[in-house]
Formats: sequence, structure tokens, C-alpha cells
Amino acid sequence: MASDMTFDGSKLQDFVENHGAFAKYVDERFEALDQDHNGRLSSQELRPAVAAIGAALGLPSQGSSPDDDIIYDQVLNEYFIGGKNDGISKEDFRTVLSDILLGVADGLKRDPVSLITIDGGLLHNYARSPALEFDALATFTEADNSKPSLEKALGNLTVEQGMPPSSDPWVMEKIVKPAAASCGFHRLSNPQRSVSREEFVEAFRNVVLEVASRLEKLPVTVAHSEKIYDGKSIQKFVRKKDELDQALQMIWKSLPKDPRGTLPREYLRVGLDMIGPAAGLPPLGSVEQMDRVVAEIFKMVEADEGGVLKQNEFNKLVLEILGSLMLQLEGNPILVSSNAAVKPVVESDKSDFLPQL
Repeated sequence: MASDMTFDGSKLQDFVENHGAFAKYVDERFEALDQDHNGRLSSQELRPAVAAIGAALGLPSQGSSPDDDIIYDQVLNEYFIGGKNDGISKEDFRTVLSDILLGVADGLKRDPVSLITIDGGLLHNYARSPALEFDALATFTEADNSKPSLEKALGNLTVEQGMPPSSDPWVMEKIVKPAAASCGFHRLSNPQRSVSREEFVEAFRNVVLEVASRLEKLPVTVAHSEKIYDGKSIQKFVRKKDELDQALQMIWKSLPKDPRGTLPREYLRVGLDMIGPAAGLPPLGSVEQMDRVVAEIFKMVEADEGGVLKQNEFNKLVLEILGSLMLQLEGNPILVSSNAAVKPVVESDKSDFLPQL
């Protein structure tokens, strides 16, 4: 396994800001999409561009998921905002495409993504190591009186051990299931047949070796990202007094007040979630460890005790929560890693619409 490259958004930003190169790129893509050569792109002509952007961002293909289709529609509507039913010009196309790509670049600056090639080498080593037997026995023991699960044992393997995420549909259908079938997995899964510890370990080893062999023939890439929440982003934000005051003022105006102009304390979480991006925090509910820390701080400052807040009380309480959160994260940073966008390493998967940087 090797990290082929890391995307931090710098090359993409440089490309968009290189006016000559970006103008040439826009000209080429616009001409390719403008099938009737009328100098404007209809909604239908623009759809391949939107689909390519979605694929590059790791979204399922359009039509495969109602939730993700909403995102495609939003991108498409961004072009046709203002009721441009007669299509969009090349300048409109350039402006929105620039905004989208710069938005992607900005996201990659905050959370760089490494593309890692997984080719079975590390997994072969793992299969021959004592670690495999230890992990298999742990799964066997956890099963108690129920049937030990090879799927669970495989699901516990990580990218660092050379295993692409088995939760990914492509990996499951093209790698895991065929490997399990070729190793006689169905015999081990027979509910009428008991399985010994030794038999389970050997079956797990065989499946892992088969997965490794299949990855040798068909390597996959995994988009790996890591984010450390250590309080530094909060510290930088609260030191910028003007920016902080402006953010608090905007949030206060947007939150619903009672007839007396005070804010029900129940909206404090909403306010914290709104100021979160500026302070480098994830949305509430997206990182379990962070949610636990926030819940502890809310309990400590009695933020959920009911009642109402005046604006100065709201500002003071938000700053107190941010300060406590900063100190907690400084002492106990939270590391969040993810592995996604798994795909086979084949040239045909590369988009011919987005720039290859």
C-alpha cells in the first residue's frame, strides 16, 4: 500500500487563478458540451458536467440515490439561478464553475485527502502474522454462544492493515463476497454446524489471503482523510474580536426570539452549530466524540436548564462554551479519520471533464 498523492487544494486553486489556463479549459469544456453550437448551454447539455463534478466529489451516479440527487439538482440550479430558461452563456458557465472548483479547493485546504493504492501486499503480510490469529480469536470469543462472523472479522480490518473498507458496496460485491464464496464460506455459515476456534482462525486466514490475491489483480484506491480537533482553530477565531463580534451579531439576528426579544435557551445549541464552521468545529451530530464533549460542557454551564437569554447573556455563554471546548480539546485532541470513495484503479474511471491535477 502506498500513498499515491495528497490533495490539499493548492494545485486546484492555482489552476483556477491562472486566467489563461482556466480560460482555455473553460473554452474546451464549453464547446464540448454545446452540442447545438448556439453559444448557450441548456439544462440538458449541462448535465454531463454536473455528473462529472459529482463523480469527482465521490457522489454516487445520478439517479442512484434520492439524497445525492438533491445535491446534483442544487448544482444545476446554481447555474440557472434567475430563471435563465434560454440557457447560460460561456461567462456564466465560467463563473459558476470557478466558484465550485474554488469551493472544493477550500474544503481540501481544511481537510486534505490522500489517495492510497491498496494492492494486497500488506494484507498478505497480515495474513501470515500472529496478529491475524489474535484478531480472529477475539471475534470468536465475542460471539459467545452465537455464530462467529467472518464478515465482522473482515469489517474490523483497517486500511492500515491493507484492507479497503468492506462496508463499501463495490468492495463487498467485487472483492469480499467472491473471496468468501471461493473459500467455502457458506459451509462455515451453516447454522446446524458448530465451528471450532481453530477452524474459524483458518477460515479467516483463507478469506484474507483470497481477498489479498484479488486485490493484487485488481488494486483499488481509497480516499483517506484525517482531521484533528485540538482547539487551535477555536483559539484563532476568538482572538479575532471583530470577526467574532460580527458572527455573534449575525447569529443572534437569525435566531427566533420571543415577543420580549429574548432567546429561549433551547436555541443555544443551534447558535453553537451556526458559529461552528468559523471556529473550525464539525456540525453537531457528525462526530460522536465531539458531541460527548459538547454535552458535558453544556451540562457544566447549565445550558439546558431552560429560561431565556438576552443578547449579552447569549454572547457570554457562547464564549464560555467555546473557551471550555478549546481547553478540553487542547488536553484531549479528537482525531477523526475516514476512508471513502473506493474505486478500482483503472484509467477509464478518470473524468475527462475535470482537470487532472
